Amino acid sequence: MLTKTTIKDQLVSETYKLIEDATKIAITTHISPDGDAMGSALGLYHFLYSIKKEAIIIVPNQYASFFYWLPDSNKIMIFEDNKEQVNQSLLSCDLLIMTDFNTLSRIGQLQNTVEIFKGRKILIDHHQNPDNIADVIISYPTMTSTSELVFRLICRMGFYEKINHQCATCIYTGMMTDTGAFTFNSNNPEIYFIISELLTKGIDKDQIYNNIYNTYSAERLQLMGYALNAKMEILPEYKTAIITLTNEELKHYNYQEGDTEGFVNLPLSIKGVVFSVLIKENSNTVKLSLRSRGSFPVNQLAATYFHGGGHINAAGGESYTTLNQTVEKLKQVLPLYKEKLKVLEA
Repeated sequence: MLTKTTIKDQLVSETYKLIEDATKIAITTHISPDGDAMGSALGLYHFLYSIKKEAIIIVPNQYASFFYWLPDSNKIMIFEDNKEQVNQSLLSCDLLIMTDFNTLSRIGQLQNTVEIFKGRKILIDHHQNPDNIADVIISYPTMTSTSELVFRLICRMGFYEKINHQCATCIYTGMMTDTGAFTFNSNNPEIYFIISELLTKGIDKDQIYNNIYNTYSAERLQLMGYALNAKMEILPEYKTAIITLTNEELKHYNYQEGDTEGFVNLPLSIKGVVFSVLIKENSNTVKLSLRSRGSFPVNQLAATYFHGGGHINAAGGESYTTLNQTVEKLKQVLPLYKEKLKVLEA
């Protein structure tokens, strides 16, 4: 059974009322949407259509090709591809549901349109310290994922029966990807109750795993080998591994959006490593992915030094200097965390 009090009654009733009163609903999520962003947004989309509500999904930029199989992902509107059309579509809605981010800076240039949006707003998220950016804020950082929150919210509103196969598939995808296929942040027994309920909706969890993790290109595996062999640096005194990739290196391996997914987790399988960072050049910024084992708070480090945030064991950040300068800044910061890293077993 699910804990009924997880989402406050007032938030459930307010959300129900806003959805009931809405004529056209927009759903949006963060830049470079990951599995939880895609799963929560598409899960909501299928639920809304099951209760006869018109809905659209908008993402700030292109998403990874291994999400193309998700039901109705081809209907997602990509802001960077057609800004004028997307702006018009968003502003024609009277309710906006924002999923899987806690601050408007996480949606890139789409932020400008969201800020002038005149309709009501709902935020559904599991990251810490959300900004006051919505009329209703459903924020529970203890959840595995925003997709789990979406499932709980639908059930609390009395619509469990409206969760169809497509909706369940998307929700499971978000939960699976945001826990590393249930290898971290997944000890709550209620998670597995939710999975059992999703299975009754006809999802094929084995095929979902295969669709996400076993459909990469040969170049992606070659890039992974290169990253581990030539670009990984181990700092034993800090139990830390750093992988860096430049734009030129990514181009050499015909990089596609999502190809480095999971790279940052690989060094955590090395004995003695509890903190891993992937630092990658982007078109105009440097992106950081941070992962840890145990109690080392990568979200605090990301928020304090790299304009980011996330969860205790999984976070992201950005740097507006060069890749080399970003690496040097990280190395300068590590001594401040040496004692915390020292006490962790690996």
